[in-house]
Amino acid sequence: MSLRPGQFSQPQNEVLPFSACYDSYVGNPGSGSSPIWALAKPLILRSVRSMSATSEAKPAIIATHQKHDTDTGSPEVQIALLTDRITRLTEHLRAHKHDHHTRRGLMKIIGKRRRLLDYVRENDVERYRTIIAELGIRR
Repeated sequence: MSLRPGQFSQPQNEVLPFSACYDSYVGNPGSGSSPIWALAKPLILRSVRSMSATSEAKPAIIATHQKHDTDTGSPEVQIALLTDRITRLTEHLRAHKHDHHTRRGLMKIIGKRRRLLDYVRENDVERYRTIIAELGIRR
C-alpha cells in the first residue's frame, strides 16, 4: 500500500494542520515571512485510553470487596483496586517494553499495595490471608 504525503496508515488518527492549534507567525507579519504552520508537519491526535480502572469495573470491584454498604476505603477495597491497576499496567508494559515512565508508576503502585498488605498483616493475619487468597497475590 502506497501512501501519499498527508495520508496516514492508521484511520483512527485525526490529522489537524498546525494552524488549527497555533496561529502565531514567525518573524514580523508585515515583512513577508511565511506563517509557522506552512513549514510545520501536521499534528496527529491519537485516541488515548485510561490506565485506571474503567468506570464500569471500579464499582464492581468495590462491591465485591466492601465490608458494608458504604465501605469504599477499607484496606481490602484499596488493595483490590490497586491490584486491578497493577494488572492493567502489567499488560500495557508487555506491549510497550520501553515505557519506563509507566514502569516507575507501576513500581510506586506495587509499593503502596505492599504497605497496605503489611498493615493488614500486622493487625489481622486471617484478614491478610483472605485478601491474598481472593486476589491471587503471590507473597
